[in-house]
Amino acid sequence: MTPVQGHCDPRFAGVRAVFERHFADGEELGAAVAVFHEGRAVVDLWGGVADRHTGRPWEAGTPALAYSCTKAVTATALLLLAERGQVDVRAPVADCWPEFAARGKGGITVEHLLTHQAGLPVLEESVPAEEFEDQPAIAARLAAQAPLWEPGTAHGYHAVTYGFLVGEVIRRVSGKSAGEIVAADIAGPLGLELWLGAPPEVAGRAARLSAGDRVPPAAAPSGTQAQPPVSEAAPETPASPGQEVARAMADPGSLLNRALASPPVQRLKGGANNPVMLRAGWPALGMVATARGLAAFYRELIAGRVLRPATLRDATRRRVSGPDRVLLFDSSFGLGYMRPATTFLTPRPGAATAFGHTGYGGSLGLGDPEHGLAMAYIPNRLSNAVAGNLRAYHLAEAAYAAL
Repeated sequence: MTPVQGHCDPRFAGVRAVFERHFADGEELGAAVAVFHEGRAVVDLWGGVADRHTGRPWEAGTPALAYSCTKAVTATALLLLAERGQVDVRAPVADCWPEFAARGKGGITVEHLLTHQAGLPVLEESVPAEEFEDQPAIAARLAAQAPLWEPGTAHGYHAVTYGFLVGEVIRRVSGKSAGEIVAADIAGPLGLELWLGAPPEVAGRAARLSAGDRVPPAAAPSGTQAQPPVSEAAPETPASPGQEVARAMADPGSLLNRALASPPVQRLKGGANNPVMLRAGWPALGMVATARGLAAFYRELIAGRVLRPATLRDATRRRVSGPDRVLLFDSSFGLGYMRPATTFLTPRPGAATAFGHTGYGGSLGLGDPEHGLAMAYIPNRLSNAVAGNLRAYHLAEAAYAAL
């Protein structure tokens, strides 16, 4: 069995037991989990290998791409600007980005972007690989599109486009990229091990991601890592979400697959392991972080040291809930933060109070101000959530049990 290293408070021994079991059962390649309770580090564990090709071990400071866990950090950067009066989330996007009003989008608000209601989950144009690091250019392509549904009438997970949309608003009102705001105003001052645009030294020691369940990247929605197995869900019916997702996964032209490949990361050699992806800092899925760094982000957030408590309370208020037009399962969002739903499965004690975001392949960032809990889990073996991987959920369940 792969030895697990690090610190675990005896009260939270259940978290260590679950983490070790995942390695023993062959579910992990390399991974880290961190938990803070009432501001105190109670779990900081890691194990396995960071690169299966070389056997490089996962160490205390090994970072990894956390995929859509990024979205909550990007939302926080925008909310910081809102607190400073630089942007009004209720105002039309076109107020700060005039070109965005094209094709009937003049009424889309910043809040619509943060809550996945804008109707722009897909890039209709093919993006050249050389444009992957030119976020404003990709945003301009989205500005020229028409929404796929009437904005504000439904929500559907903007898996990749979320970052270019929210990131461009950040750039328009601040003159800086989302990654620059994160570095200057969040990660830097607080000493957090997270980067939206990894510098060479960080990218060089990042864990290398590996396929787990041998499915195409587009087959596992970023927001469904905590998804219960279909076999354990309600009985299947012809119209059940499980069967709808299975059909969508098998159809390359489905909205689900198109949204998850907008633009397709697999066009780069090595996919998300390509240095271009690690340094580009896409604001929807480009954050590189340690589990300790991401958990500490939520610790600082719920302590009121990133946003004002009133801002966070409003931002975590549910804006949308119910069937997701892209993911097909139920999802729920505040202003950029996931709330408990099928796509953000949360143990019962946190069902009314937890918020955060999952990331493709299994990663998780979670905060719960009511319980004083902040945690993160980042693996490098990516799993197909629809096939029933519940690693993050089981770790969260053990953390809540310790309370």
